[in-house]
Amino acid sequence: MSATGTTAGPTPPTAPRSPLRVPAFRRFLLAQLVSATGSAMAPLALAYAVIGAGGGAGALGVVLAANTVPTVVFLLAGGVLADRVSRSRLLCGGNFLAAAAQGVLALLVATGHADTARIAACGFVSGVAVALTAPAAQGVLTRLVAPGQLQRANALLRLPTNAVKVVGPVAGGLLVAVGGPAWALGLDALTFVAAALMLLGLRLGAPAVRGGALADLRAGWTGFWSRTWLWTYTAAGTVLVAAFLAGYQLLGPVVAEEHYAGARTWGLVQGAFSFGLLAGALVCLRWKPRRLLVVAVTASSGLALPLVALAAGLAPPWLLLCAALAGVCLDVAGVTWVTAFQQQVPDDELGRMSAFNQVGERLAVPVGYLVVALFSHAFSDRSVLVVCAAIIVAATALNLCVRDIHRVRRLNGPLTEGS
Repeated sequence: MSATGTTAGPTPPTAPRSPLRVPAFRRFLLAQLVSATGSAMAPLALAYAVIGAGGGAGALGVVLAANTVPTVVFLLAGGVLADRVSRSRLLCGGNFLAAAAQGVLALLVATGHADTARIAACGFVSGVAVALTAPAAQGVLTRLVAPGQLQRANALLRLPTNAVKVVGPVAGGLLVAVGGPAWALGLDALTFVAAALMLLGLRLGAPAVRGGALADLRAGWTGFWSRTWLWTYTAAGTVLVAAFLAGYQLLGPVVAEEHYAGARTWGLVQGAFSFGLLAGALVCLRWKPRRLLVVAVTASSGLALPLVALAAGLAPPWLLLCAALAGVCLDVAGVTWVTAFQQQVPDDELGRMSAFNQVGERLAVPVGYLVVALFSHAFSDRSVLVVCAAIIVAATALNLCVRDIHRVRRLNGPLTEGS
């Protein structure tokens, strides 16, 4: 594996035994946790805000699209900015923008002035905020912890946020039931403000700017395409994520309703999957594989397990076990992938490389939903689930055939010229 460039913003020369001993990392971890807590409650509150405004499934679809589209459209711009300005200030500004969007939405709902168009407009602004912050977030840890501590730091970041994914929706449901969606949306806005203030305190310096924004974007594409392991992983991930979400999120509840105990069973499946995510983060705190990308790709194939279980009509205990194992595999894949990415890509390119990677995966999701929805009318749901599972396995198998995937090894020191 070859890489060009050197890392900017070197990590501290003496690495503590744990990232938790680094004050800046603790601040970043707390900011992520606070923000994730509010965000976990927001989807349910948003849905009931749309319903309260007189909208149905169609209106909710418009609102969700208004939130998703700008994220994809502006993600590359966010990647360029992440390599040109201070990432801590960019994250701070993005969180303040998200806070403003959610705050306005909460006010509109509370005063009875919310309608589909206004809710969608707030969702659009929130989508822009995500596009501005997502690439920058990938490049923060390399400035805070030593290269050898990156996997542990990534696992520590995912551990509390995965826990919030379990507790947050329940808390959001209670808050909406007691006080209405405006309260949950307002709390989400406050968590964004709190996170923004914490992130501002990181004071990360800006990478060195060499040329114009368009030149940076072209150079970023050249760098992305020159790393075979990166673009092949992105291509495989695009197909894999689309197949999993379309099969699990779209057809899963339908099959649970027809062949299991409906919402009760599906709620248990979701809980088992979330429990698996927590367990996967714990695994990554202890296990440090050398071939990071091989582990990431192989673990991704575990996402086929719940789809196969649903298609085969396995008994609920086996279905829950498959969902939990899929959660473990997903988190192991996520931690090992982002660790390899952060170690192998120079600091001044992390934003753009992350943006190209995320654009590919985000674009395929709505396409996957649409294709599965169309095919489910012509074939049985279980047949489509089998096809989705087969696509996941095929994508991972083909990716493992890429030689460069096996060449990416764990680094214990900073990336240098020719490493």
